[in-house]
Amino acid sequence: MKRIASIQDISCIGKCSQTIALPIISAMGIEVSVIPTSILSAHTMFPGFTYNDLIDEMKPIMKHWKTLNVHFDGILTGYLGSIQHIRIIEEFYDMFTTDDTTIVVDPVFGDNGKIYTGFDDEYANEIKSLCNRAHIIVPNVTEAAIMSGIPYETDYDMTYIHELLDKLTATGAPNIIITSIRRDNDNGIIARLSDGETFEYFRPHIDSVFHGTGDLFTSTLTGALIRGLDIRTSIRLAVDYTALTLERTLQNNTHNWYGIDFETTIPDLINNLTSALATLSALTQCDPRGALLLTRTISKKFPSK
Repeated sequence: MKRIASIQDISCIGKCSQTIALPIISAMGIEVSVIPTSILSAHTMFPGFTYNDLIDEMKPIMKHWKTLNVHFDGILTGYLGSIQHIRIIEEFYDMFTTDDTTIVVDPVFGDNGKIYTGFDDEYANEIKSLCNRAHIIVPNVTEAAIMSGIPYETDYDMTYIHELLDKLTATGAPNIIITSIRRDNDNGIIARLSDGETFEYFRPHIDSVFHGTGDLFTSTLTGALIRGLDIRTSIRLAVDYTALTLERTLQNNTHNWYGIDFETTIPDLINNLTSALATLSALTQCDPRGALLLTRTISKKFPSK
């Protein structure tokens, strides 16, 4: 069974970070090993939440794992909290990354043109450095603008998004997926992939805002990649599943305001993943070279097709 290390916080109430990554990636047939960076009584949209930094536990966990000689097919990081956390994750990369380990970084430090409370420009620069060691990064428009050094624009066009991609490509990450892009009446992603091509995928805009949708997208994307799907198929699956979950949540009149109802859509995710894997298997049987072209992008550097 494939294994992913998920390094991010635990919010005891609220659906985000580890409490999304663990069930979603597990449902996709992948073992998830977690390192919690901190524990919150509830996520940060709840007033009066408590916060306990677990930084003193991170290195002992890593050292113990090293004695177990475990291997990770993927490493996923999301919301962290401090520069010290970033430093430890860099050590984790040095200890556990091999040629077939895929590193995915969701920067999670800002939105709507602003850096989140508790972070600053220094933190954003350190996250940018962490992103440069990743094979895939998934910033939103705000995070992409800050890391690229381009002023954030509210009323942007696609030329602006491509400028962000150009700047971020030059920093080192081979695959950049900018999320939460609004274009006319659609929402979606635009990605610059390691083969030099730009890939975009949009769906009709859903007029809602829920905490954790980015975590859902990134967790699904990471799981799909580790299961062996190519990056384009993985993006489509993750966007479609996130949109489906938003729609299903809005249909539930008793849904909680603080998170999306991903629990109800996990069967849909499993069915969609199974279908995509069956298609890949059929291609392998009919044309091994064609299947190779689809799966090559899951290697360490995501080489061109």
